[in-house]
Amino acid sequence: MQTEKDNSRRDFIKKAGLGSAGLAFGMSAKSYARIIGANDRVRIAAIGVNGRGNGMAKNFAKQPNCEVTYVCDVDANAMAKTMAGITEVAKTKPKGAKDFRKALEDKSLDGVYMATPDHWHAPGAIMACQAGKHVYVEKPCSHNPYEGELLVEAARKYNRVVQMGNQRRSWPKIMECVQELQSGIIGRAYFAKGWYTNNRKPIGVGKLVAVPAHLDYELWQGPAPRRPYKDNLIHYNWHWFWNWGTGEALNNGTHEIDVMRWGLGVEYPTRVSSSGGRYAYQDDWETPDTQVIIMDFPNRISIQWEGRSCNNYPIEGSGRGAIFYGDKGTIVTTGDNGYTVYDPGNKVIKEVKDEVKTNTLDPAGPGDRLDAFHISNFLDCVRNGKRPNGDIEIGHKSVLLCQLGNIAQRTGRVLNCDQKNGHILNDKEAMDLWRREYEKGWDITV
Repeated sequence: MQTEKDNSRRDFIKKAGLGSAGLAFGMSAKSYARIIGANDRVRIAAIGVNGRGNGMAKNFAKQPNCEVTYVCDVDANAMAKTMAGITEVAKTKPKGAKDFRKALEDKSLDGVYMATPDHWHAPGAIMACQAGKHVYVEKPCSHNPYEGELLVEAARKYNRVVQMGNQRRSWPKIMECVQELQSGIIGRAYFAKGWYTNNRKPIGVGKLVAVPAHLDYELWQGPAPRRPYKDNLIHYNWHWFWNWGTGEALNNGTHEIDVMRWGLGVEYPTRVSSSGGRYAYQDDWETPDTQVIIMDFPNRISIQWEGRSCNNYPIEGSGRGAIFYGDKGTIVTTGDNGYTVYDPGNKVIKEVKDEVKTNTLDPAGPGDRLDAFHISNFLDCVRNGKRPNGDIEIGHKSVLLCQLGNIAQRTGRVLNCDQKNGHILNDKEAMDLWRREYEKGWDITV
């Protein structure tokens, strides 16, 4: 955060002519830039860097006046790889810390980027807020609705900028698309349908094996109740186990469901149902690989999301996307930074394309260029104290829709919800899934 003192110091440096003097006395241009930018520089710890976190950590390091000072991971190999990558990008070597709580003790650290497994997202982000750090947390922002509510509370209590990784909120042409929707380009939009498809292979039946020497499995589990280590769990398949993951609905559905909720201008649903299951294979995979979630809202509005983890036949020629239906036309987005508007006769009346083609199914993300919009928004808000595009309250509401879909799926019932907060009405068994059990000593508080 900039202060009057910071501005005075910067003005003094300019007036004193330190720039030319410093360079004349042998100070490198990079060193000089580090001095004059010190008051605007945001220092970040990257937490969880085996998959998407590796690329995003380097993307943070590429941003102007942003320094990745720590890389934290329970996997020593992943941590070393990302440290080397950031050193190559930024020409400065970050510190490594297996336990990210060590980095939180550093008073010079401004914020964290968190890309851990889902069961760590909210607990870790809350710890960071309590330590006075701003947070960019990957989606989903929580493993369960209870944690999501606590994270919103923590962001407000400690007055921290907390941004979720719903990066489409910062994509220029998707922002334009939503503006068009809300301006009535297709009249009253009343229904949206989103989808995600993939061709994931079976994960088999895991065998009990020794934990690899480079992995701290105890710390990896953290707040989750303890389960034995198996050879088909880490580093990706944890997504499909309820103890740590949240299934495809939150792994990928979060993005389209967030865009649909945003475009339709809705918050909490009145009713949620889900159908599907683990259909494609018989193995250890617990969450649905085939799922359709339907969410009804006030004012005759509905959202539907279809997930097919193991059959990648596309819709509208794309593996993911969302369609908005209105009484005067239709808008189609196909997972990238663009959209097409159709009139009631299905004639194209407007087509907006990005100049760069996006790989919408890349598990590492849509690419540095598009990710940078959301990163930049977060860093700007850290400096100016404003709410980010993907503020945690926005993120929580969208994630909650996915979580309600999973609760409906697991109970096999239609859920009726409270319009004030999304809580499930008159169904104790379903509300028992509102929160999880924690490993002894790991309960989270704000």
